[in-house]
Amino acid sequence: MAYRAEDDYDYLFKVVLIGDSGVGKSNLLTRFTRNEFSLESKSTIGVEFATRSIHVDDKVVKAQIWDTAGQERYRAITSAYYRGAVGALVVYDVTRHVTFENVERWLRELKDHTDANIVIMLVGNKADLRHLRAVPSEDAKAFAERENTFFMETSALEAMNVEDAFTEVLSQIYHVVSKKALDIGDDPAAPPKGKTISVGSKDDVSAVKKSTCCSS
Repeated sequence: MAYRAEDDYDYLFKVVLIGDSGVGKSNLLTRFTRNEFSLESKSTIGVEFATRSIHVDDKVVKAQIWDTAGQERYRAITSAYYRGAVGALVVYDVTRHVTFENVERWLRELKDHTDANIVIMLVGNKADLRHLRAVPSEDAKAFAERENTFFMETSALEAMNVEDAFTEVLSQIYHVVSKKALDIGDDPAAPPKGKTISVGSKDDVSAVKKSTCCSS
């Protein structure tokens, strides 16, 4: 396979991490993007995001993953945080039932600020703390089915399912975007090759297709 520069990608997707403070959002982010975990990690302050590229089919998909930057402690996440997001991981802590109870509110806020096609994964983190579990997997799975979201339990500490959770979200977003691109077909109103393809509102850039990907 030909060498590709780090900034050479076919699609760029914005994914947000939401959920109560202390559920492990930042550690999920660093585990996926840098394969690191810190027991001393403090609540995020300031805007923070990281990127990582993966392959889906024969395309390079770059994820720009945003962390809530501690805003969730004040229930004051701004609409700018959600703008342009096409994927979300809604995270709770399997050892703290209240964080699972609050998922409903997070989902409501997410749906108020994003496009209907956003791909959502419910994530039960800290699954390594089996002796402290307070949220049965069956309850979370049933909730995810009712809300029509994906579901996975993870452990950022043990690197369990972290890769799978992010990859699944990005793959599902890619399939939504690909289908939209196919639906457009030869429509003269379709964006020319190399332009923006959006799965959100017309003001939100949610997928950037580089012109290099389209040359034969």
